[in-house]
Order: sequence, then structure tokens, then C-alpha cells
Amino acid sequence: MNARPARIVPLAYAVMIALGALALMLPQATADGRSPPFLVALFTSTSAITVTGLAVVDTAAYWSPFGHAIIFALFQIGGFGVMSGAALLAILVARRLNLSAQLMVQREARGIAMGDIAGVLRLTLASVVVVQLLIAMALSFRFAGEGRSLGYTLWLGLFHAGAAMTNAGFSIVEGGGTVFVRDPLALGLLATATIVGGLGMPILHDLRRHRGAASRYTLHSKLTLVGGASLLFLGFVATLAFEWGNPGTLGALETPHRFVNALYHSVASRSSGLNSFDTGAISQDTMLVTYALMFVGGGSVSMAGGIKVSTLMVIVATIWAEARGDRDVTLFRRRISPGMLREALTIAAMAVLVVGAASLAIRSLAPQPLRHLVFEVISAFGNVGLSMGVTGDLPPAAQTLLVALMFLGRAGMLTVAVGLALRSRQAAYRYPEERLIIG
Repeated sequence: MNARPARIVPLAYAVMIALGALALMLPQATADGRSPPFLVALFTSTSAITVTGLAVVDTAAYWSPFGHAIIFALFQIGGFGVMSGAALLAILVARRLNLSAQLMVQREARGIAMGDIAGVLRLTLASVVVVQLLIAMALSFRFAGEGRSLGYTLWLGLFHAGAAMTNAGFSIVEGGGTVFVRDPLALGLLATATIVGGLGMPILHDLRRHRGAASRYTLHSKLTLVGGASLLFLGFVATLAFEWGNPGTLGALETPHRFVNALYHSVASRSSGLNSFDTGAISQDTMLVTYALMFVGGGSVSMAGGIKVSTLMVIVATIWAEARGDRDVTLFRRRISPGMLREALTIAAMAVLVVGAASLAIRSLAPQPLRHLVFEVISAFGNVGLSMGVTGDLPPAAQTLLVALMFLGRAGMLTVAVGLALRSRQAAYRYPEERLIIG
């Protein structure tokens, strides 16, 4: 009975992916008017619903305007479903706990009142619609004056705003996000949409309730904001340092554009996937940093993927407390429960195992360099969408594996998190404690 709520999300994703694949298999969805191969339709539908952004074909050239509209609808459904579905499941988890645990969850973990389901949905929809429309209007000015009709210009602005806001990373212009490499305003707008979409429902709820009074934010909001800002800064500095002289990335740009694109790469690596320069040309040093950023992702109950910033922060705090010999793990003058520590470690360990096993599996299926394959695996599992440019060249078996990873990274990790919370219980007895030799 406890497991049933956790089955809702993966089942809903599977149904929507299937419907999306069927829609994309219509002849009208492709530019040449012929039905695409089933794997191409399935891969694209999965990538859109899970708001990943990986593609096995050139999205701009392969799909027709009708196909682009289908993809837009799919990542809108996927993005809205991620935030609203996860928020509702979080409330459901709270209701299944005892009274004291419910109050703690409401106060510190989620920040969403258990009776405020309608308010949660309204806030989700309002955030998605308002931010997208504002950024879409601003981006439309960027696409204007290039010989396009007014309607198509507005459509380009809306599509890219939606792709950034939902962290989907798709683009329907030739060259994708690289057309913005010398456009700081466009990159700033896309980065803003990406960050808002990756914050998460509890933080948006906090911002609305407390109107900037940071001292009153929940622990979850403080952890995500501080952790997210720290990762953004570290990614910016690392990209700037490692790519400054790389002629394939930042080295070909003027100094101001190097700073802007380094910062944007740090944002895109967290979950967006809409790259502004050739990701396949980055150095191996930057590749390692990007691995880490993609693996962590964004905020919980958000459109971003990964193991989530709060998970990383709890693990880091645990390591710090153990190194100091502290009895309790504390953050912002709040003690983290042992159950929360186990959940964070479980999610991180399972993610590492999945990425490791998938990397070994795809290495046996594809001839590309291992570092490129690992990049694709982490990007798929973290629902990021950045690519080394090898996704379309992978054999069908390897592409099918990436489909499974995108699905598992989105629906699977949320299911695991909810399942762990629902199974949390306190036994009526405890066994004797015994120390082990560790290390």
C-alpha cells in the first residue's frame, strides 16, 4: 500500500512518452513528410517529457514546424508535471507520517502547507507561464530583423524561453544555442529562465511567503540557494580557467564574452543543456567539472535533474561533521535527522551505481572514447542534455540505453526519494551497538 503513491509518477511518464512518440511518428511531424524510425520518435519523446534535451537528429532541420510544436508541448507537459507532481507527492508523504513528523516536514523540508494543494498548483502554473512569457517577449526582439515573419519570430522566442524555463534544452534554429555566443542579453535571459526553473517549488513558495526575508526561509531553501550559488560560482571559475585559451570554446571569443559564456556554461551544465559553445571541444579538465555539475543538478521539486543540491549539501555537511568529531550534523542551526542522512546517501550511492553500470554497458556497445560516453550517460541520467556530439552516431542499443537512463533519472530518482520517505518507520526495539573498523 505504501508503495502505490510512488508508482504514479513513472506510470504517468511512461504513458506520456508513448503518446508523444506516436504523435512524432506522424508524417506531418518531419520536414521530409515521412514517418521517422520508431527509435528516433521514442528518443525525442523521452528527451522532451523528461526535459533532458538530448537528440539523435538535428531538431531544427529534421522536424517540421508541426513536429516542433509537438516537442514544445511535450516538454511543457513534462516540466509542469515534474514540479506539480513532485510537490503533490511531497505533500502526500507528509500526510502519511505521524503528526510530529508532519509538522517537521511542513516547517523545514518542504515549506508547503499540507492543505495548500490548489495554491501549489496555481503557483506552479503562474511561475511557468509568467516567466516564460516575459522572457519569450524579450527573446523575440533578439530574433526580429532577420527576415522572419512576426508570427515565426514570436514562436522562436516562446520556444526557446520554454526550453530554458523547463530546463529542456531544445532549439529550433540552426546552430542551436551557439547562435547566442556573442549575445550577452539573450544568454542572460536564457540563464535566468533556467535558474528559475531549477529552483524548485518549495523555494518559489518561500519567496512568495517571505518576500525576501532570507532569515525566515526554510532550511531546504537556504541549503538550495547557498549550495546552488556555490556550484554556479565554482563552475564559472573552473570553466573560465580551463577554457580561457581553448580556441574551440572561449579562446575564440573577446574577453567580455569569455566571462559571459563561462558563467552561462556553469548554468547550462546544471540541467539546461542549451550550450552556447561547442561542448565537444571542451578540455578534459572542464569535462570533469561538467560531469560533477550535471550529476548534482538543481533544486528538489524543480524541473532540474540530478541528485539535487540539497542531497549534496547534506552529504558534505555529514563529512564535515564527522571530520570535526561532531555528534550531530547541523546546518544553519538546524540538526539533520539520521533518517535524512541515510536518504541522501542512498540516493547518491544509487546514482553512482547506475551511472557506473551504464557507462560500462554503453562502452561495450559503442566505439566512441570512454570519456565521451560517460559524458552522455551522466547527461542522460541527470536530465541535462549537453552532448559531446556523439548521440546521433551511437548504435540503436546504446541509444535505447540512454532512453532508459533519461526515464530512470527523472521518474526513477523521484520514485526512490518518495519510496524512502514512505518507508521511514521506527522499530519497537533496537539491537546492541557494536563498533566496526572503518578505513
